Amino acid sequence: MSLSVSYTRAQLGVNAPLVTVETHLANGLPAFHIVGLPEAAVRESRDRVRSALINSHFEFPQRRITVNLAPADLPKDGGRYDLAIAIGILAASGQVPSEPLESYEFIGELALTGGIRQVSGALPAAIASAAAQRLLIVPKENGSEAALAGSEIANANSLLEVCAELNGREKLPRAEQQLERVITHTADLADVRGQLKARRALEVAAAGGHNLLFYGPPGTGKTMLASRLPGILPPLTSRESIEVAAVYSSAGLPHQSHRPFRAPHHSASPTALVGGGSTPRPGEISLAHRGVLFLDEMPEFPRHALEILREPLENGEVRISRARAQVTFPAHFQLVAAMNPCPCGYLGETRCRCTPDQIDRYRNKLSGPLLDRIDMQVEVGAMSAIQLQDSPPGESSESVRERVCNARQQQLQRQGTINSLLKGAPLENHCALGDTEKLLLRQSVEKLGLSARSYHRVLKVARTLADLAKQERIGTAQIAEALAYRNLDRRQASVHTH
Repeated sequence: MSLSVSYTRAQLGVNAPLVTVETHLANGLPAFHIVGLPEAAVRESRDRVRSALINSHFEFPQRRITVNLAPADLPKDGGRYDLAIAIGILAASGQVPSEPLESYEFIGELALTGGIRQVSGALPAAIASAAAQRLLIVPKENGSEAALAGSEIANANSLLEVCAELNGREKLPRAEQQLERVITHTADLADVRGQLKARRALEVAAAGGHNLLFYGPPGTGKTMLASRLPGILPPLTSRESIEVAAVYSSAGLPHQSHRPFRAPHHSASPTALVGGGSTPRPGEISLAHRGVLFLDEMPEFPRHALEILREPLENGEVRISRARAQVTFPAHFQLVAAMNPCPCGYLGETRCRCTPDQIDRYRNKLSGPLLDRIDMQVEVGAMSAIQLQDSPPGESSESVRERVCNARQQQLQRQGTINSLLKGAPLENHCALGDTEKLLLRQSVEKLGLSARSYHRVLKVARTLADLAKQERIGTAQIAEALAYRNLDRRQASVHTH
């Protein structure tokens, strides 16, 4: 038979669209053509495939070889198609049977020796091939990652092993998940002395998934507090683990079994944050999916880079448009940021030399719409040497995490999601207020000049405070505390100093 069809998967964000590899051998002068919008790395697979076949002791057909990667309008890049192309040539030339190919999919880059090298995006391919009810054959290095999909995955070291499976001579080993206990965050909240208000805010933020901004002088513990947030968050669910692993797989990074904590430097470009490139790859906000994105020295980031955060904070996804394709990456992250009250950080002290214009420019890096989306803005005050020496160790992360998990369990049982994701009718139903609470909130919002978005975010924080207090309804105490967490976006707001 001079025509064969094999299957593989492309990589498009966290999706893996099917690619049908059609291989035709025709009479004429020997030639090898690959069509179907291949990029340079795919075109170069001709040489890799030829050498791999010869070094694996197969016959390379001296005929006119045409390989079509369908659909033709989907850009193909990388070496992931090598294995499927090689199998297609062997099937078309009768060296392996073509009938079993209907039940298989192949991804892997070929070495010149016939070995198979790992590729990125194995997990999305495994999920898609399982839905298509085909057995996916992957490089051995990708086996444990692909097995996270929960379906049967075969892994191979070489082209010869794959051909032995197709010929029915020797079955390929099946991949297994490597379940390992990974201790990722050893920093404990007990290390934080004092700062009771900031510790309380951190617990509330963790319990409801709220965005949080710490502001205050340098050296007060803002970064220390933020770095301990992952340690008090609940572990990832099975579904969330698959989502996070799929993002990291598409980026070619080792899969995460814990909540990510990403802390990009303030020199990071907008593309580094949101993702992109000619072949779109996930950025920091997608790598923080189901975890924490920490922006230290937030006003030092380019304003354009910060404004990019607005849509993902609202929608939980990033859509990257390119001329050839549109890619969507998930971005349900919890934003935690830190900033100083002025460029030098010592506003209100005699050593501060910042002019009013410098302070305004510094604070204006954070626009009103962005501050609207940060539920809690908490001051972290300076501590004296006596306070540092006399303050007892704080409560441990383990005990705080227990309360956080209990509060989240309440939310999931009541409304099926955490409080920060409440919208529309569920928000009105589960954050219903009594007459006294309505009056307090209305008067406060009017006096402080908060927006409608800020109004709803105050409601969500108050709902979380009620959950931590194990109260069914939101009381005036929760409304007052939630309002106290919004300082920077008030009308004519100024950073309070002591």
